[in-house]
Amino acid sequence: MATLITLDQELFLLINGAHSPFLDFIMYWFSDKWIWTPAYAILLFLIVREFKGYTWMVLLGVVLLIVLTDQISVRLFKDVFMRFRPCHEPELEGMVRTLYGQCGGKYGFISSHAANTFGLAVFTGLILRRPFKWLLPLMLFWALLVSYSRIYLGVHYPGDILGGALVGGLSGFLVYTGTMFFLQTTERRKVVQ
Repeated sequence: MATLITLDQELFLLINGAHSPFLDFIMYWFSDKWIWTPAYAILLFLIVREFKGYTWMVLLGVVLLIVLTDQISVRLFKDVFMRFRPCHEPELEGMVRTLYGQCGGKYGFISSHAANTFGLAVFTGLILRRPFKWLLPLMLFWALLVSYSRIYLGVHYPGDILGGALVGGLSGFLVYTGTMFFLQTTERRKVVQ
Protein backbone atom coordinates (compact mmCIF):
# COMPACT_ATOMS: atom_id res chain seq x y z
CA MET A 1 0.00 0.00 0.00
CA ALA A 2 2.83 2.39 0.86
CA THR A 3 4.34 1.77 -2.58
CA LEU A 4 1.05 2.69 -4.30
CA ILE A 5 0.80 5.90 -2.27
CA THR A 6 4.41 6.79 -3.12
CA LEU A 7 3.81 6.12 -6.84
CA ASP A 8 0.62 8.19 -6.69
CA GLN A 9 2.51 11.10 -5.10
CA GLU A 10 5.37 10.87 -7.61
CA LEU A 11 3.02 10.82 -10.60
CA PHE A 12 1.10 13.72 -9.07
CA LEU A 13 4.29 15.79 -8.65
CA LEU A 14 5.29 15.04 -12.26
CA ILE A 15 1.93 16.23 -13.66
CA ASN A 16 1.52 19.13 -11.22
CA GLY A 17 5.07 20.32 -11.88
CA ALA A 18 4.70 20.46 -15.69
CA HIS A 19 3.09 23.87 -16.01
CA SER A 20 3.06 26.91 -18.24
CA PRO A 21 1.01 30.13 -18.33
CA PHE A 22 -0.99 28.76 -21.28
CA LEU A 23 -1.79 25.48 -19.50
CA ASP A 24 -2.57 27.36 -16.28
CA PHE A 25 -5.28 29.25 -18.15
CA ILE A 26 -6.65 26.16 -19.95
CA MET A 27 -6.65 23.85 -16.93
CA TYR A 28 -8.25 26.44 -14.68
CA TRP A 29 -11.16 26.78 -17.10
CA PHE A 30 -11.44 23.04 -17.80
CA SER A 31 -11.94 22.54 -14.08
CA ASP A 32 -14.69 25.17 -13.80
CA LYS A 33 -18.17 23.65 -14.00
CA TRP A 34 -19.85 26.83 -15.30
CA ILE A 35 -17.67 27.07 -18.42
CA TRP A 36 -19.38 23.90 -19.66
CA THR A 37 -22.91 25.38 -19.54
CA PRO A 38 -23.15 25.66 -23.36
CA ALA A 39 -22.17 21.98 -23.67
CA TYR A 40 -24.81 21.03 -21.09
CA ALA A 41 -27.37 23.05 -23.09
CA ILE A 42 -26.43 21.10 -26.25
CA LEU A 43 -26.83 17.80 -24.38
CA LEU A 44 -30.22 18.96 -23.12
CA PHE A 45 -31.26 19.85 -26.67
CA LEU A 46 -30.19 16.41 -27.94
CA ILE A 47 -32.06 14.66 -25.11
CA VAL A 48 -35.25 16.66 -25.76
CA ARG A 49 -34.95 15.98 -29.50
CA GLU A 50 -34.52 12.23 -29.02
CA PHE A 51 -36.86 11.54 -26.11
CA LYS A 52 -39.57 14.17 -26.63
CA GLY A 53 -42.34 13.43 -24.08
CA TYR A 54 -40.06 11.15 -22.09
CA THR A 55 -37.38 13.80 -21.60
CA TRP A 56 -38.37 14.14 -17.96
CA MET A 57 -37.39 10.51 -17.32
CA VAL A 58 -33.93 11.02 -18.79
CA LEU A 59 -33.43 14.27 -16.88
CA LEU A 60 -34.56 12.54 -13.69
CA GLY A 61 -31.85 9.96 -14.43
CA VAL A 62 -29.26 12.75 -14.77
CA VAL A 63 -30.32 14.31 -11.45
CA LEU A 64 -30.26 10.92 -9.72
CA LEU A 65 -26.83 10.22 -11.20
CA ILE A 66 -25.26 13.49 -10.02
CA VAL A 67 -26.74 13.12 -6.53
CA LEU A 68 -25.54 9.50 -6.42
CA THR A 69 -21.96 10.15 -7.59
CA ASP A 70 -21.61 13.23 -5.42
CA GLN A 71 -22.91 11.52 -2.27
CA ILE A 72 -20.91 8.33 -2.84
CA SER A 73 -17.70 10.29 -3.40
CA VAL A 74 -18.17 12.29 -0.20
CA ARG A 75 -20.03 10.00 2.23
CA LEU A 76 -18.52 6.63 1.30
CA PHE A 77 -15.01 7.75 0.38
CA LYS A 78 -13.85 11.22 1.49
CA ASP A 79 -15.52 10.99 4.92
CA VAL A 80 -14.30 7.39 5.42
CA PHE A 81 -10.73 7.36 4.03
CA MET A 82 -9.89 10.98 4.95
CA ARG A 83 -6.94 11.13 2.55
CA PHE A 84 -5.58 14.65 2.36
CA ARG A 85 -5.67 16.45 -0.94
CA PRO A 86 -2.12 17.01 -2.22
CA CYS A 87 -2.41 20.72 -1.45
CA HIS A 88 -3.24 19.86 2.21
CA GLU A 89 -0.67 17.05 2.56
CA PRO A 90 2.01 18.01 5.14
CA GLU A 91 4.58 15.72 3.43
CA LEU A 92 4.26 17.71 0.20
CA GLU A 93 4.29 21.19 1.73
CA GLY A 94 6.14 23.57 -0.57
CA MET A 95 6.10 21.10 -3.50
CA VAL A 96 2.47 21.46 -4.65
CA ARG A 97 1.57 24.19 -7.09
CA THR A 98 -1.99 25.52 -6.92
CA LEU A 99 -3.53 28.36 -8.90
CA TYR A 100 -4.95 31.36 -7.11
CA GLY A 101 -4.52 29.64 -3.75
CA GLN A 102 -7.49 27.36 -4.44
CA CYS A 103 -7.33 23.95 -2.82
CA GLY A 104 -10.84 22.82 -1.93
CA GLY A 105 -11.89 20.74 1.06
CA LYS A 106 -9.46 18.87 3.27
CA TYR A 107 -9.91 15.40 1.74
CA GLY A 108 -9.69 14.33 -1.88
CA PHE A 109 -10.17 10.56 -2.23
CA ILE A 110 -12.17 10.15 -4.43
CA SER A 111 -12.54 13.07 -6.80
CA SER A 112 -16.14 14.28 -7.03
CA HIS A 113 -15.27 16.10 -10.27
CA ALA A 114 -14.09 12.80 -11.78
CA ALA A 115 -17.07 10.84 -10.44
CA ASN A 116 -19.58 13.41 -11.72
CA THR A 117 -18.00 13.93 -15.14
CA PHE A 118 -17.36 10.25 -15.86
CA GLY A 119 -20.87 9.40 -14.63
CA LEU A 120 -22.40 12.03 -16.92
CA ALA A 121 -20.15 10.96 -19.81
CA VAL A 122 -21.16 7.30 -19.58
CA PHE A 123 -24.85 8.04 -19.01
CA THR A 124 -25.29 10.56 -21.84
CA GLY A 125 -22.94 8.69 -24.16
CA LEU A 126 -24.98 5.51 -23.77
CA ILE A 127 -28.47 7.02 -23.70
CA LEU A 128 -27.77 8.97 -26.91
CA ARG A 129 -25.58 6.34 -28.61
CA ARG A 130 -28.04 5.28 -31.31
CA PRO A 131 -28.27 8.62 -33.10
CA PHE A 132 -24.82 9.87 -31.98
CA LYS A 133 -22.26 7.05 -31.97
CA TRP A 134 -19.43 9.57 -31.60
CA LEU A 135 -20.83 11.05 -28.38
CA LEU A 136 -19.54 8.45 -25.88
CA PRO A 137 -15.86 8.77 -26.92
CA LEU A 138 -16.20 12.56 -26.99
CA MET A 139 -17.79 12.65 -23.52
CA LEU A 140 -15.14 10.30 -22.10
CA PHE A 141 -12.41 12.54 -23.54
CA TRP A 142 -14.10 15.56 -21.91
CA ALA A 143 -14.25 13.76 -18.55
CA LEU A 144 -10.58 12.82 -18.88
CA LEU A 145 -9.58 16.45 -19.58
CA VAL A 146 -11.60 17.77 -16.63
CA SER A 147 -10.10 15.10 -14.39
CA TYR A 148 -6.54 15.73 -15.59
CA SER A 149 -7.02 19.42 -14.81
CA ARG A 150 -7.71 18.50 -11.17
CA ILE A 151 -4.25 16.92 -10.88
CA TYR A 152 -2.61 19.80 -12.75
CA LEU A 153 -4.26 22.29 -10.37
CA GLY A 154 -2.87 20.47 -7.33
CA VAL A 155 -6.16 19.39 -5.78
CA HIS A 156 -6.18 15.64 -6.55
CA TYR A 157 -3.80 12.71 -6.84
CA PRO A 158 -4.08 10.45 -9.91
CA GLY A 159 -5.50 7.75 -7.60
CA ASP A 160 -8.29 10.13 -6.55
CA ILE A 161 -9.13 10.58 -10.22
CA LEU A 162 -9.00 6.87 -11.01
CA GLY A 163 -11.30 6.09 -8.07
CA GLY A 164 -13.71 8.84 -9.11
CA ALA A 165 -13.69 7.68 -12.74
CA LEU A 166 -14.51 4.11 -11.71
CA VAL A 167 -17.31 5.13 -9.33
CA GLY A 168 -18.67 7.61 -11.88
CA GLY A 169 -18.50 5.23 -14.82
CA LEU A 170 -20.19 2.42 -12.90
CA SER A 171 -22.85 4.77 -11.53
CA GLY A 172 -23.47 6.18 -15.02
CA PHE A 173 -23.94 2.67 -16.40
CA LEU A 174 -26.28 1.61 -13.57
CA VAL A 175 -28.44 4.74 -13.83
CA TYR A 176 -28.50 4.37 -17.63
CA THR A 177 -29.68 0.75 -17.24
CA GLY A 178 -32.39 1.80 -14.77
CA THR A 179 -33.52 4.70 -16.94
CA MET A 180 -33.75 2.47 -20.02
CA PHE A 181 -35.75 -0.09 -18.05
CA PHE A 182 -38.29 2.57 -17.03
CA LEU A 183 -38.42 4.03 -20.54
CA GLN A 184 -39.07 0.60 -22.07
CA THR A 185 -41.62 -0.32 -19.38
CA THR A 186 -43.48 2.96 -19.92
CA GLU A 187 -43.45 2.44 -23.69
CA ARG A 188 -44.81 -1.13 -23.31
CA ARG A 189 -47.61 0.08 -21.02
CA LYS A 190 -48.53 2.72 -23.59
CA VAL A 191 -48.81 0.05 -26.32
CA VAL A 192 -50.98 -2.23 -24.13
CA GLN A 193 -53.45 0.55 -23.21
